[in-house]
Amino acid sequence: MSKLNYKIGQIVPSSNVTMETEVPALFKARETIYPERFTFHSARMRMKHVTKDELAKMDAQSDVCAIELSDAQVDVMGYACLVAIMSMGKGYHCVSQNRLHQKTVENNYPTAIVTSAGALVEGLKALGVKKIALVAPYMKPLTQLVVDYIEDQGFVVKDWVALEVADNLKVAALDPENLKTIYKQLDLTDVEALVLSACVQMPSLAAVDDIEKEINIPVTTAAICTTYRMLKELGLKTHVPLGGALLSGNY
Repeated sequence: MSKLNYKIGQIVPSSNVTMETEVPALFKARETIYPERFTFHSARMRMKHVTKDELAKMDAQSDVCAIELSDAQVDVMGYACLVAIMSMGKGYHCVSQNRLHQKTVENNYPTAIVTSAGALVEGLKALGVKKIALVAPYMKPLTQLVVDYIEDQGFVVKDWVALEVADNLKVAALDPENLKTIYKQLDLTDVEALVLSACVQMPSLAAVDDIEKEINIPVTTAAICTTYRMLKELGLKTHVPLGGALLSGNY
């Protein structure tokens, strides 16, 4: 009999409260169609303000989190901070994933690792797009690092908006309904996909489907991509790669 019950591990910033709501919401939507069931388990890294120095200090704590989650024998782990990875240097998601996986090997429970940074890159590749636009809550210098990182992975970021919110709890308090207006600041000419939230702390699920219908191109987020990538690592069916379809569970 195939496995039906899975434990989803998340390595999250201590001030992150969104990843533990949006990712479970996406998995729970899938449960309305498919038989697999999921539970969610977190380990936390200290971080309150989204600055380069604080992000680097936080990332250093991720090894311990991976070990703790492997104690729980989770089936997959998601590193839930896109900007922490992207601010550490181009291609760092591969370094992080390999290092954290090795920590689980050393703890005698090898576990697949997904970073939200790597998942966004892989999700955009799965969409088959090249030219994108994005919305991020970060300060402009950090947002530029994110843009540079994504472009280094082979994409063209045609336009972007930085909301310039440094306090991580204030990021979580942003109203996703406002994204329906904010995205209109972007020039979407020739853009093939919109990353509505290049941050797993900025809520966005409530706006994804409506905006996708308005602009008639794929709309995705870091949280959606992370969920998609976790499902792929678990070997579970996910035939629609990204976008509003995930919200209905029809993927």
